[in-house]
Amino acid sequence: MNDSSWGTPPHTGSQAGYWGPSDQGPVQGAAPAGPAYDAPKAQQTRPMPIVPEVPAYGGDQDDDRGAARLSGPLFRDEPPQSPPYPAAQQNPEPMPDAPQPAPRPQKKSAGRDLGAAIGVGVALGVVIIASLFIVKAVFVGVIAVAVVVGLWELTSRLQERKGIKAPLVPLALGGGAMVVAGYVRGAEGAWVAMALTALAVLVWRMTEPPEGYLKDVTAGVFAAFYVPFLATFVALMLTAGDGPWRVLTFLLLTVVSDTGAYAVGWRFGSHKLAPRISPGKTREGLVGAVTFAMVAGALCMQFLIDDGAWWQGLLLGLAVAASATLGDLGESMIKRDLGIKDMGTLLPGHGGIMDRLDSLLPTAPVVWLLMVLFVGSG
Repeated sequence: MNDSSWGTPPHTGSQAGYWGPSDQGPVQGAAPAGPAYDAPKAQQTRPMPIVPEVPAYGGDQDDDRGAARLSGPLFRDEPPQSPPYPAAQQNPEPMPDAPQPAPRPQKKSAGRDLGAAIGVGVALGVVIIASLFIVKAVFVGVIAVAVVVGLWELTSRLQERKGIKAPLVPLALGGGAMVVAGYVRGAEGAWVAMALTALAVLVWRMTEPPEGYLKDVTAGVFAAFYVPFLATFVALMLTAGDGPWRVLTFLLLTVVSDTGAYAVGWRFGSHKLAPRISPGKTREGLVGAVTFAMVAGALCMQFLIDDGAWWQGLLLGLAVAASATLGDLGESMIKRDLGIKDMGTLLPGHGGIMDRLDSLLPTAPVVWLLMVLFVGSG
């Protein structure tokens, strides 16, 4: 191919180039007319738009080696800048997915009304201690009342949340009788009353349709064992010669264990003890419970219990801290299954009666047994 192929052909008025027929002849750069580019065929070809001549990259106006570049909005190398945001959009709100600033650390809260909790606790303590050291029978009545109220709370929550109808009437009557039988007839009377209460639950539920019978009577027997039968061991402790002091030791160690766990866990707790059961309990709180209970146990066994020794109190405190923690976790498991926070609202700052009995109930047989082993049953 020679240079004339890219040149401009002689002006010919009757011939048309590649760009189609023209009165002024072929345009610059058109191919010469010929068989392949005659006028009839060229007329059937769609005209191409005329593109203005712009120097290609590398020409005199755009050289990477330092030549001057065209400037201006249409020839700027970088993309044109978008107009500034209006005043209302100068500081747009962050997108939902944008990282948010870290919240300020919140001050630890006790999580309950401490004033009401302390007031109710002091009032209950006065009633318990007065009845315990003045007339033992009155204290037995206090236990029976607490048992009946606890059974009412438990059966009410079971029916509300799970549709389980554990018969309250035989449970309340049998529970009260169980506590009295334990105080009057000892462990043998407590076992007989427990068996009769379970039988009464089975018979009472037969007066209703059979649907749900098995789950109702199962829940009833469980409630009879969990609340009144375990509470009967407090009455068994009371029958000893120094019974009031044994019961006071049992109450003090359980309360001190709970208080130590709460205080140490609230202040220093960072490692969860059982997050799926009770997220608020920590390992540091458990250490506080054991420490407080062992110290209190040594003091109580040394100064309150006849023939007691301080080392026995250490073991007793350790056992109380373990049983109280397990009892608390056990009721937390029940409440989590029921989807509730408290068993009731009878005691301001505490919840219900069952929320106070949760650690006491499983601790009662432990303390009774260790007392019998250490200093006898008399």
